Amino acid sequence: MKRWVALCAGLGVVVGCGAEPQQTPGPSASATGSAAPAPASSVPASGPLSTAAYQAELRRIDQVLTESARRLTRVRTAEGLADSMSTVAETLNTVAIRLAALTVTTRLNAVHELLKERIGVAAAQLTSSAPKTEDDARCGGVAYTSQKVQRQLRTDLDSAIVQLQRLKLSFGKTLPDPGPAPEPVRPRSGEILVRRGAEGTGQVKITNGTAHDVAVSIVSDGQPPGDPQVMVYIQASDTTTVKRIGGTYHLYFKSGSDWDQTKRKFRADCSFKKFDQTFGRNQGWQINLQPTTHGNADTTQVEAY
Repeated sequence: MKRWVALCAGLGVVVGCGAEPQQTPGPSASATGSAAPAPASSVPASGPLSTAAYQAELRRIDQVLTESARRLTRVRTAEGLADSMSTVAETLNTVAIRLAALTVTTRLNAVHELLKERIGVAAAQLTSSAPKTEDDARCGGVAYTSQKVQRQLRTDLDSAIVQLQRLKLSFGKTLPDPGPAPEPVRPRSGEILVRRGAEGTGQVKITNGTAHDVAVSIVSDGQPPGDPQVMVYIQASDTTTVKRIGGTYHLYFKSGSDWDQTKRKFRADCSFKKFDQTFGRNQGWQINLQPTTHGNADTTQVEAY
């Protein structure tokens, strides 16, 4: 049985024990959507396609794919994003079937095979990542997460698009383009993100023994987690000590990746927990966020804050 460790350095005693911390089950959402219409006639053109004829096929395919992909720019909910990803994946699979029925000239054969491959990769990526993406949208925001999906779609198709352009063929120009991703931000360990209210003589040493960065909130008794006395950032596998803590408090911590400096939250792989025990005023504590068989403190999953 694994528990977190909470030691009261001032008193030399341990407090709190109980059942293993709750685990949040992985998302099991399935995204459904209506089957995409075929991008062209189900009867392929006869004979190897010339460059002009192949461009005409690409134009038909592009038009249908664009109509489907634009749904990603209009979603408003996490569930809607997963549904839109499913619809785009179905459209890509329909396109792949159409491309497989075509024959092209020797000059176009290599790029044709590459396009089929990349369309299959994009469809598989959308299908496999939909559950996690839906979960990330709930903590990182639907618009931001949808833009990540749009960028990934363009990335998956990009090598084929580039090769087509070298042959003076156009494809994918009307796919959603949210622009470049924002520069990643990762505060240093021990960086105080919030400090407000009265200070005291309490202190806590926090070891982040997990594989994810965390933001720990020291919340005065009776206050919500969104209004902490202190919030401190700790990178994965690092340790920091917070001093000048006033009064009795509770410890909340959220973990994840892709930190949003403005909103002070993670935008992917989110988890939110709270230590069940209350931490006394004017005491020194040692906390290890990594569950261990020698732990003596329980945590509980909490709502996002």
